[in-house]
Amino acid sequence: MSVDAAELRHRTAELLAAHPPASTDRLEFLRARFDAGLAWVHYPEGLGGLGAPRSLQVVVDAELEAAGAPDNDPRRIGIGLGMAAPTILKYGTDEQKRRYLRPLWTGEEVWCQLFSEPGAGSDLAALGTRAVREEASGDWVVDGQKVWTSSAHLARWAILIARTDPAVPKHAGITYFLCDMTDPGVEVRPLRQITGEAEFNEVFLTGVRIPDDRRLGGVGDGWRVAQTTLNNERVAIGGMRLPREGGMIAPAARTWRERPELRTHDLHQRLLKLWVEAEVSRLTAERLRQQLVAGQPGPEGAGMKLAFASLNQEISGLEVELRGPEGLLYDDWTMRRPELVDFTGRDAGYRYLRSKGNSIEGGTSEVLLNIVAERVLGLPAEPRTDKDVAWKDLAR
Repeated sequence: MSVDAAELRHRTAELLAAHPPASTDRLEFLRARFDAGLAWVHYPEGLGGLGAPRSLQVVVDAELEAAGAPDNDPRRIGIGLGMAAPTILKYGTDEQKRRYLRPLWTGEEVWCQLFSEPGAGSDLAALGTRAVREEASGDWVVDGQKVWTSSAHLARWAILIARTDPAVPKHAGITYFLCDMTDPGVEVRPLRQITGEAEFNEVFLTGVRIPDDRRLGGVGDGWRVAQTTLNNERVAIGGMRLPREGGMIAPAARTWRERPELRTHDLHQRLLKLWVEAEVSRLTAERLRQQLVAGQPGPEGAGMKLAFASLNQEISGLEVELRGPEGLLYDDWTMRRPELVDFTGRDAGYRYLRSKGNSIEGGTSEVLLNIVAERVLGLPAEPRTDKDVAWKDLAR
């Protein structure tokens, strides 16, 4: 059955009538919304969707917002929504989809990403975490270390890539798993950042047993599966929906309007330039989201992530300079382990320091420049001497 906007409004009205937001428990409402196919309408029926065009999600969201319905706190569960869910949808078994997608979307189970390692960040395919299959049980035993893991201190589940065959080239010997963060052998340690917070973590895996039914995709096919995760990650970071003058440019523009004594001609010219660039980036992100209606995200997301990082750093630097001596102040160095990154809820100093990580997280800017050059512009690839060398024979 073809689902159009009118049908979605009708289904949303039925949901609201059966589960009035004012008198329904928040989690109960979210579960009912998922079961009604109104969570992400473009997903298949039975998995939170109705097989409708992705572009019609805004119809449901607008109706629910007008009714005062609760959302699923998407910023807190962004890794699950933006990275784990599309990968599970594409590569998961029917049983995996039924098990993981509903509590992921409702926020009952938080997800994190176990990809980067101390020696495999920009060159992710060089990862050394090992997963060895036990013959008797068929389980995989995982040993290694991951780093820069956002929300690991909150997560129940993790998407994990590990090396299952060291005798083949590095991209070929990787397998993708779903790891239970509560299992024995999983240790999460905080990484205190320049902001004073410990939003990131390092994760040590020692003899962690993962049943084979938590493998996503084929053995040795983990790099291909991971590309779905990484492409979606870049879109989730760089292509987030913002209102006009939203995001990092908002507090800088507000300071300019409210504090005329801080203005100079040079700062005015720089602010105008960055305001225009922020608006161009916002509109480009909107176009990218519309392109997603036709299929999976491609390498174009790398360009949006690049723009996101550089703009945030330039704008936050301008804001600190605009505020003069006030910009050097910092509100709170307390060691905290936050549930989400709040760029606009803190002061200018926090924004300036935290934005330094934007050019590292979600793929370093240097790697993303290569992706844009090779996969978007079609330029020749850089020479890679290790492409056909077995991972075990690589210099480390």
